[in-house]
Amino acid sequence: MTTGAVTTGAVVTGMAWSTALGSDLDEVWRALLSGATGVTPVPSAHPVRNGRAAVVADLPMDLDPVQRQYELGARTLRAAVADAGLDVTDPRLRLVVGTSYGSHLDVPPDGLDRWGEALATGLGMARRPLMVSTACSAGSDAILVGAALIAEGEEEICVVGGVDVLTQAKRLGHSALGTMSPTALRAFDESHDGMVLGEGAAFLVLERDGSAQERGARVRGRLSGTGSANDAAGPTAPDPSGDTVVQAVRTALAAAGRSTGEVGVLNAHGSGTPVNDDVECRAFGSLFAGGAAPVVFATKGAFGHTLGATGALEAVAVLLALRDKQVPPVPGLETVMPGFPLPLPSGAALPFAGEVGLSVTLGFGGFTTCLALEAVA
Repeated sequence: MTTGAVTTGAVVTGMAWSTALGSDLDEVWRALLSGATGVTPVPSAHPVRNGRAAVVADLPMDLDPVQRQYELGARTLRAAVADAGLDVTDPRLRLVVGTSYGSHLDVPPDGLDRWGEALATGLGMARRPLMVSTACSAGSDAILVGAALIAEGEEEICVVGGVDVLTQAKRLGHSALGTMSPTALRAFDESHDGMVLGEGAAFLVLERDGSAQERGARVRGRLSGTGSANDAAGPTAPDPSGDTVVQAVRTALAAAGRSTGEVGVLNAHGSGTPVNDDVECRAFGSLFAGGAAPVVFATKGAFGHTLGATGALEAVAVLLALRDKQVPPVPGLETVMPGFPLPLPSGAALPFAGEVGLSVTLGFGGFTTCLALEAVA
């Protein structure tokens, strides 16, 4: 097992998302708290295991997948940078962006990095971007890379996040793999039987604390530590022991100088596949045995599984949860799976106490990433 940690010293001065529930930060958050879901029927030209998915409503499905990836990324990146009180042409900005495959399964490019180059160039950004493709952990890993650049003194401000669009090839691929639910995404429910695909984008502006203070920037939270681990157990399924998740979380907390007892909220990967849900169940039981019991929530039942964007979307959700000290109900959760060790909100939002939140993502190929985030008074 390989692991890595970053003690960041970075604050979040801007953030934005585009989701199947909309793009306004507070409106989408209120929709999540109410239990809303963006999963709807989406026509398919070929038979797929589930005819429902979560799509961004004002991004026409008949656009070329390359254009959809660009438009989704561009609008969200602009909004995050504006939220930080900056301009996308600011030469201090370094873009670090992740995707699983974006449009590339349907429209093969010259290289997997071309879409990120096109995004930065199209927006007039002054510097070349860095691209990350680590399956469903790509959005989280883009955040981790940006945090490392700031921690190492290489960058002052990084715009970090993930973008992924729904395509026919992804629907066919997950249908063939059997990871797609034939019914609905019900994370941590005893009847869970797979995930439902979605699309979306999210970006955060990470900034050196001193830089944010100098320009009087509003601070939305702090990224205090990151941790990653890879078990290389297989091309798709994680190590069933949950040890990789445990290692990533402990590494992130150590980097942040925090303990499990200080964690108030945890956003789980919550994909709804029995294998992944079981792995997280074991890991959380090991991490929090006999101690604090943070509230766990999961958003994929509302946003769909957005693949390479999911880690960035969920980082935003954790920061909003820390701000409001409550989490949304887990969509589709009726009867909690046997042995789940921590509180899960079902049917209504649930309050919690604490200033430390975790976001955990699991990706094909064994990629597991944890982000430790904190509220700022």
